[in-house]
Amino acid sequence: MNATTRRAVPLGLAALLALLSMISPFSIDTFFPSFRAMQAEFAVSDLTIQQTLTAYMLPYAVMSLVHGPLSDALGRRVIVLWGMGLYALASLACAFAPGFASLLAFRAMQGMTAGTGLTVGRAVVRDLYDGAEAQRLMSTVTLIFSVAPALAPVLGGWIHVAFGWRAVFGFLFVLGLVMMLASWLRLPETLPPQRRVALGFAPLLRTLWRILSTREFLLLGIAGGLNMGSVLMYIGAAPAIVLDNWHLGEAQFHWLFIPIIGGFMAGALLSGRMAGRLPRSRQVGYGFATTIMASGGAGLLHALSLSPPPILLQQVLIALSSVGVQLVFPVLSLRILDMFPDNRGSAASAQTFVQLIVASAVFGLIVPMLHGALGGLAVGVMLTASGSALLWTGAARLARRQRAVGNPA
Repeated sequence: MNATTRRAVPLGLAALLALLSMISPFSIDTFFPSFRAMQAEFAVSDLTIQQTLTAYMLPYAVMSLVHGPLSDALGRRVIVLWGMGLYALASLACAFAPGFASLLAFRAMQGMTAGTGLTVGRAVVRDLYDGAEAQRLMSTVTLIFSVAPALAPVLGGWIHVAFGWRAVFGFLFVLGLVMMLASWLRLPETLPPQRRVALGFAPLLRTLWRILSTREFLLLGIAGGLNMGSVLMYIGAAPAIVLDNWHLGEAQFHWLFIPIIGGFMAGALLSGRMAGRLPRSRQVGYGFATTIMASGGAGLLHALSLSPPPILLQQVLIALSSVGVQLVFPVLSLRILDMFPDNRGSAASAQTFVQLIVASAVFGLIVPMLHGALGGLAVGVMLTASGSALLWTGAARLARRQRAVGNPA
C-alpha cells in the first residue's frame, strides 16, 4: 500500500469500522435496562432471562468461523453488506417476538449476522496497514468503538422507559439498516480478486483446522478471550450491579458503563501512543499488571469493608481494570493476524470464535453463579486476567522455541 493511500485511510474509515464493530456490543447490552420487564412479561427466572445473551453469543461464535473465510474468498465488502441486511431483519423479528422461545430463536439469528463488521473489520485493518501503523489504526477503531457499550444501555434505558422493551429491538433494526447503507456508500474493497482464495467447504475447513490446531494460536486465542472476558463479567452482571447492588434506576446504567468505556478509551489512547515506541511485550505486561492489581484491590476492598464501598471508588477500580484490558487487546489481536498473512480473514474468524466461546461461558455460566456479588466479580476478573497473562507468557515462550529450531509455525 503506497504512502498516498495510507494518508487517505484515516479517521473516516476508522470511524466506519468502529461503527460496524459497535453492532455487537449494542446487540448485547442495549436491552439490559429491559431485563426486568422482559422477565415479567415472559414469566421467566433470572437464569432464564440471562440466556438471551447465551442464545446470541453461541451462534455469534460459530458463525464467526464463517465470516472471515467467506471474506477471504468473496471480498470484504459483500460479506459486510449481506451481514448488516440480515441483522436488521433479525432485529425486527425480535421486536415482534410472540413468546420467549421465539425471542431466543431471533436472538440467535442476530448472533449469526452481527459479527460480520467486527470480524471482517479486523481483516480490513490488516489489509491496509503493517506494524505500528496497524496498531495505531486498531487502537483508533477501538477508541471510537469503546463508546458503544456505554452508550447502548443508556439509549436502551431511554427507549425502554418511553416506548417499552420491544422498541429497543426496533432501534437495533434501524441501526442495522443505517450501517448497511453506510457500508454501501463508504466501505472500500480492500482485498482485490487476485489475492482471494478459492471458495470451497473442504478448503475452508482445512484452513480453519490449520489455524485452530496451531498451539501458539490456541494459547493466544484463549488468552484474548480471558482478557476480554475479565471485563465482560461486569458487563454481563450489569443489571444486578446497577439495579440490585447500587439501587439505581433503569435509565442509570451509565454509572457502570462510563467507567468501563472510559477505561477502554484511555487504554486505546495509551496503546496508540505506545505503538512503535515501546516493545509490544512490555505494553502487554503493563496491561495485565493494571487489570490484576485493580481487580485484586477491588476484591480486597469488598472483603474487608463492613458496608458497601463508595460507588465512586468502585467505579475507579473498574475503569483501571478496563485500561489494562485495552492495553493488551490490540497487541494480541495483531499477533494472531500476523501468524497467518495469507488467511487474515480466517485468522480473525478463528480468534473471534475462541473469544466468543469464552464470553458465552462468562455470560451464561460464571456471571449467574456469582449472583451479582461485587466482591466475587472482582475476584473473577483478577483470576481471568491472571489466566490470560499465563497463556500469553506460554505463547511467547513457544514462539521463541520455534524460532530457535527454525519452525515458524
